[in-house]
Amino acid sequence: MTRLSDKVALITGAASGMGAATARRFAAEGARVMIADLQEEAGSALADELGDAGLFARCDVSIEEDVANAVTVAADRWGRIDCMFNNAGFGGAIGPIDETSAEDFDITMDVLVKGVFFGMRHAAPIMKRQGGGSIVSTASMAARIGGWSPHLYSAAKAAVIALTRSVALEMGEWDVRANCISPGVIETPLAVGRGFTPEAIERFRSETEGQQALNRVGDPDDIAHCAVWLASDESTFVTGQDIVVDGGFSAGRTWRRQPPWMRQAHPIKVYRPPGR
Repeated sequence: MTRLSDKVALITGAASGMGAATARRFAAEGARVMIADLQEEAGSALADELGDAGLFARCDVSIEEDVANAVTVAADRWGRIDCMFNNAGFGGAIGPIDETSAEDFDITMDVLVKGVFFGMRHAAPIMKRQGGGSIVSTASMAARIGGWSPHLYSAAKAAVIALTRSVALEMGEWDVRANCISPGVIETPLAVGRGFTPEAIERFRSETEGQQALNRVGDPDDIAHCAVWLASDESTFVTGQDIVVDGGFSAGRTWRRQPPWMRQAHPIKVYRPPGR
């Protein structure tokens, strides 16, 4: 498999979850991957697992110098950046709006929006010089549907989608594409929480069963496969898009959750006016 042969990718939040799955898929497809993450032990271990195709840099995406350093190290090591995957994130502030502090607002936006901006900002000049590239960012179906995520998480992910579209319109002149992926219910440490133990995973699956048209919870590889496509030459005419990968969650209430009267066949009673 060489869909990403000779390409260089930088993935933030790559030490676990969707980021780690994507790093492995990218390397399997021939890419060299910079793993940028706060989790030093897990990130270094993944880089070692990938061998010559992997490199780790400690990176807090809310700090511009960290993002700039990761981009510079990857470009110096391999000579280019073909895909910048702004994937790092967390749940952010939770609770009622009138109990959310300005400090929690800032922290949430620093990671989920400013971190994406920093990735775009520092990858852009390299991609302009080389005449091409793919910027991919993780958004969320929470940007489209209310009631499933905290207030600020939903707002931040909506900002990621808007920023992606705007940047795509600028960067297209240099053949640089910008797209985002909106995952649905995906089995990751962030989503599962509670220590990501087998018991926690089973509880998560039970709680989310039946919420999407496809009768299973999403796997990190589901997002990784989409990211591979967006990073590859197979998607060179795709830009400014939010690709929803949610098992049909955003399509609406699943058939098995519809009321019984909707799932049962009934003969249609045709109204015929008198005299006809």
